[in-house]
Formats: sequence, structure tokens, C-alpha cells
Amino acid sequence: MPNFPIVDTHLHLWDLGRLRYPWLASVPMLNRNHLIEDYRRACGPVQVAKMVFVQCECDPALSQQEADWVTEVARVEPRLRGIVAQAPLELGDGAEPALAALAANPLVKGIRRLIQSEADDEFCLRPKFVRGVRSLPHHGLSFDLCIFHRQLANTILLVRQCPDVKFVLDHIGKPDIRAGLLDPWRAELRALAALPNVWCKLSGLVTEADFSKWTDADLRPFIDHVVDCFGFERVMFGGDWPVSTQACDYPRWVATLDAALHGCSPDELHRVYVRNAEGFYRM
Repeated sequence: MPNFPIVDTHLHLWDLGRLRYPWLASVPMLNRNHLIEDYRRACGPVQVAKMVFVQCECDPALSQQEADWVTEVARVEPRLRGIVAQAPLELGDGAEPALAALAANPLVKGIRRLIQSEADDEFCLRPKFVRGVRSLPHHGLSFDLCIFHRQLANTILLVRQCPDVKFVLDHIGKPDIRAGLLDPWRAELRALAALPNVWCKLSGLVTEADFSKWTDADLRPFIDHVVDCFGFERVMFGGDWPVSTQACDYPRWVATLDAALHGCSPDELHRVYVRNAEGFYRM
């Protein structure tokens, strides 16, 4: 385990009595409340100094209410230092009222509008969506990219159209770790990393592997490639709790990543686990 408190850039929480999450009906293991006290217990021996909440695909009409609820949670959990909220960027200029309302909350650091769930792999290239993403710097907001590996090529084209936006790739682009499929993810990730306004979260790998049989060796080529592409200056740790619990507990994921980073300098480890996150999310 890291011998210093870390920053978790990818935490999900939901209270089914407060908001609606239609997708949970198809994931029985996760279809119950996951609250901040549950996360505290799940961390076990891992010391978490700061955390960033990432939107959880509630009913899109309730996006502002989700951010408001998490702001309430932060009043009792001061380590919660950032929110990545949901907003209808596909509306282009029509997203402005929602973005302005969210950005008025100093805890809201960025936006995530899921791309992975879109059947059209060119969704992220639609002119209105691109315009919505381009508007984020005006509100002081970054963008979390959540995609499947098949959408990576078009994601590169999106990012090239938005040079002023700070992006972070969630879950390393969700490669098919279960099948050990490195290509074309490997080449496309390197092309994305060549764009200086993109960071990458070391998160979500275990749920792209075989839930019950994955090993450290299954994940290692993917972790190594991310670090090789982005360097220690643009990668950051993410827990992806509780989604990750489908494949492992929280301490095991931290220990797995820490083992993969064995041999790194103390400064490099501190960048991955703390400083890069603090800088990107302005904590």
C-alpha cells in the first residue's frame, strides 16, 4: 500500500431513496444504496485524504439534484473535495443554463456526459456535442471521457477539435482486458496521449477483466502501457467504488496498482496518487 494518504479521483455514491438510477435494475449486485459511510468501511487500511465524486447516471432530469445531494454529503465528509457532474452537452448551446447552474457550485470541477452507452460510435463527433464540450472552459470545467475501446478513435477526433478543454480518460478507455486484446487500443491510446490536454485515470481495470479469475499479470500490460504513454505527469489513481466491487475489494485494487508501480520513485508515486489529481481537479 502507499505509505501516504491518497486522492481517489473516481468515487460513486447513490441513495435510491433520493434519486432514480434506471441502469441499476440490470446490475443486481449494485442495486442498493452505496453511501459515504459504506465507502469509509470499504477503504479498510487505505488512507484516503481527498476524493472526487463522479456522476452515476441518475435520471438525466435529476442531474442538478445529484450535484446538490453530493454537496450535502461533503458537509459531513470534508475529504470530498470535488464533483464531476452530469450535463446535457449534446444540446450544444442549449446546455448553457445547466452548465452555469452547476459551475456556480465551487465543488463542481468537471462534467461527464457518458459516451460509452451511445450506440452510435460517432455520437461524440456530432456538432452540437462538440460545441457543448468546447463551452466547458468558459465555466472553468474539465471533461471526463467515459468510453469503450471501440470509441477511442473517434474520441481522438473529438479532443483534437477541443484544444482548450482539459480532458481525463476514465478507466483507461475500457480495453478488452478479459480477452487480452491490446490492439488497436494500444496504438490509439498513444495517439490520444500525444495530445497535451489529456490525462488518464488508472481506474476501472478490474471490471474490464474476468470478474472472478483476473490476476495482476492480466492487468500489468495495460497499466504499463498507460504509464509509458502518459508518463507520471498525466496519470492519476481512481478507485471506481462501488462498481469495482463486482471484481475485487478496494484494498486489493490499491495493492494491485501499487505492485504494478513497484520500482517507481517516491516522487512518481506521489504524482500518481496525489499531485496530478490535485492539479487536474483544482483541489
